[in-house]
Amino acid sequence: MKVVVTGATGFMGGRLCAALAEAGHDVRAFALSGVDVSGIISLAGVEVAYGDVTDEDSLFAAFDGRDAVFHAAAVVEAWLPDPSVFYAVNVVGLENVLKAAKRTPSVKKIVYTSSYFAIGPTDGHVADETQVHPGKEFCTEYEKSKVLADRIALQAAAEGVPITIVYPGVMYGPGALTIGNLVSRVLIERFNGRLPGYIGKGYDRESFCHVDDVVNGHIAAMEKGRVGERYLLTGENASFVQVFNLAAKITKTKPPRFHFPLWLLHIFGWISVFVSRVTGKAPFISYPGVRCLRHQWAYSCDKAKEELGYSPRSLSEGLSETLLWLQKEKLIKF
Repeated sequence: MKVVVTGATGFMGGRLCAALAEAGHDVRAFALSGVDVSGIISLAGVEVAYGDVTDEDSLFAAFDGRDAVFHAAAVVEAWLPDPSVFYAVNVVGLENVLKAAKRTPSVKKIVYTSSYFAIGPTDGHVADETQVHPGKEFCTEYEKSKVLADRIALQAAAEGVPITIVYPGVMYGPGALTIGNLVSRVLIERFNGRLPGYIGKGYDRESFCHVDDVVNGHIAAMEKGRVGERYLLTGENASFVQVFNLAAKITKTKPPRFHFPLWLLHIFGWISVFVSRVTGKAPFISYPGVRCLRHQWAYSCDKAKEELGYSPRSLSEGLSETLLWLQKEKLIKF
C-alpha cells in the first residue's frame, strides 16, 4: 500500500516507517522542516515530505495519492513552558489531518495514535477499551490534549470517517531517546548513578510495551482494524520499582537500597521547572510528571490480541534487549 506517516522522526514513528518499508509498502514520511531525517532517508522505499500538522495544506499535499494515513505526530512531554503547544499540535493537528484526509479521495484508512492517557487512570483495576476518561482532572496538559483529541477521533468515526484508534502504553526499546522512550532514559540515569534510588514505593502501575510490538500493532490496525474501534496496544502491567528490580536481575547488579518518596520528587519537579524557565533547557523531571506516578495506568490488550493478532513480548524479554542495546551504544555499563 501507499502510506504516509506523520511524526515520522519520533521514537515510534521512525520504527514504524522502517517496518512498513521492510514489509514492502510505499512509505512517505511526513516531517518538520529542519528536523534530522537522516535515519529515514537511509531506508529503502521511504520518501520524505516536509510540512507541519498545524498546516492543513502541507498535510493535503503529503496525503496525495496515499491509500492510508498513520497519524503518529504529537507533542509528548509532561511539561512545556507554553502549554498551548499541546492543543495546537495534538488537538488541532488531528483536526487538520481529518480535514486533509477528507479532501484526498485515495485515502481509505486512517490509523490514529492516541495514548493510554486518553483512556484515563485505572487506580485499583485493569481497564480495557470500554473505559472513558472522566475528563474532570488531568495530571498534565499532554493528558488533557489527548483526551480532547480522542473525542474528536471518535466523533469523526461516528460520522463515517474510516479511522481506527490505537492506544500505546509506556513504550520502551531501542531507538530515539525522546520523552516517548522514557524507560530507556530512566535506565540511563539509573545505571549512571544519577538516580540511585527507586522512584516511589511501587504503587504506580504502568502498562509497559516494546516499541516494535506497538509498531506491529499499528500495521495490523491498518490491515485488520475495524473502523471506529479502539485498540489498546499495551503490555505487562508493572511499577517502576519492579522495572528497577528486573533490570538489576538481568544485569546481575545490585538493586537500589532506598526509595525516593513522591513528595520529594514533586518538590524536585517544581525546582526543575523553575530552572528550566531560567535556562531554557527541558527538565528531566517535572511536577506534572510526578503527578502521573500517583496514579495507576494498567490496561488489558486482549481485544488487540484477538482482533489484530497483537503479541506483546514480556517485560523481562523486552528489558533484556533494551539493556543490551543501551550497553552496546555505550550509554550504560554493567
